[in-house]
Amino acid sequence: MTDLLIQNCLVLRIPNRTTAIVDEGQDILIRGNRITAIQPTGLADPSHFRETIDASGLLAMPGLINTHAHVPMVLFRGLAEDVPLDRWFNEYIWPLEHNLQPGDVGLGMELGLAELIRGGVTTVADHYFNMHEAAAAVEKSGARAVLGWAIFGTGGEEALDNSVQFCQQWQGAADGRITTLLAPHAPYTCPDDFLRMVAAAARETDLNIHIHAAETLDQTRASVEKTGRTPIQILEDTGLLDRPTIVAHACGATDDDIAILAKHGASVAHCPKTYLKLGMELTRVTAMHAAGVHVGLGSDGAVSNNTLNILEAMRLLALLQKDRAHTAEVMPVAEALYTATRGGAYALGMGDELGALEPGFLADIALLDLSGLHHQPLHNPAASLVYNADTHDVHTVVINGKVVMRRKRVLNIDVTDVLERARRSMTRLSQRDPAQRIQTYAP
Repeated sequence: MTDLLIQNCLVLRIPNRTTAIVDEGQDILIRGNRITAIQPTGLADPSHFRETIDASGLLAMPGLINTHAHVPMVLFRGLAEDVPLDRWFNEYIWPLEHNLQPGDVGLGMELGLAELIRGGVTTVADHYFNMHEAAAAVEKSGARAVLGWAIFGTGGEEALDNSVQFCQQWQGAADGRITTLLAPHAPYTCPDDFLRMVAAAARETDLNIHIHAAETLDQTRASVEKTGRTPIQILEDTGLLDRPTIVAHACGATDDDIAILAKHGASVAHCPKTYLKLGMELTRVTAMHAAGVHVGLGSDGAVSNNTLNILEAMRLLALLQKDRAHTAEVMPVAEALYTATRGGAYALGMGDELGALEPGFLADIALLDLSGLHHQPLHNPAASLVYNADTHDVHTVVINGKVVMRRKRVLNIDVTDVLERARRSMTRLSQRDPAQRIQTYAP
């Protein structure tokens, strides 16, 4: 018997950045964790399947991919509002993170994963601390994740060794749903010698890298003034880009920087809501696409975004790229959808098996109900996904061939319990003493 039949749905196919096709009356056949076939409804016998989902009236799309997040930071949601980037770090975030105790990261990860799954996100690349707790939460939830233990240069070789050990312990865990990588924080918190150590460790252990770089133009200018190089050039000089690398943000990337990223096959995580909230520049997504750089969407943390909503990020991607280019022809529907799905998969190094509804691909699928008034009349389902859809439209989610949310109910996380535990921690977590910050932002 085949494991799962998703019956009689609309199927969204996004083969490239210029094409988005919706096929009606389709069945999706899943064996194990892979899609085995997509075919017209009526050809498959439901009695041959262990489980059948009646998806009549629902649209199946590839699970959304969040290429850059600090998921456990949902615990600090709403505690750093209306402040510029330097104060956001020095007076709020890094003092707040001084409050983290054992168990907090696991709790925040569970809460955030429930939010992600409810929003149709099936894969998240997370860059944070105490990642053993985060990995255990991922394993429990049924989600797919790319996990890196954030490290600073001040941690030295011990921090790097700890990160490598985490990666080796969890690589391929949770039935293959967990991938690990090294996660140095940024060039302004990791000196060149430390980044060279990270690059050497990545080569020796065959690990990829996830790092913040060129977050703003001011960072790029400050780096050139101090070192004679842009942050992206530092990544190249220290050997980090010799490994597959996810560069978070790159809003301050120059034309030469984009060429460097393309030369090395590095990818970029674009988090547009964070940039709007903190008054930053935008990642030049269209220029990066033109240069051959893979770009995926990210939420960043919920303290600079307030949600982990990738549908919202996709809408902002399309609208803001049009606005900055002063033309409606930039970032059309298909390109926005591709960036949120297959582009994100390529950015994470998984573009050959994730981010598309095709036979042989991993069965990570979001089913959306587009019957709401905000979608009607539904002339163009693909456009409605980009410009109309929100998380409350997500009906059912399948990850790795298993149902993790059915009819808007998350199955593997006790949301009521998680919320209660989070509420009990609110007072302790919200204490803020800038003298107790874990790092200092001084690009």
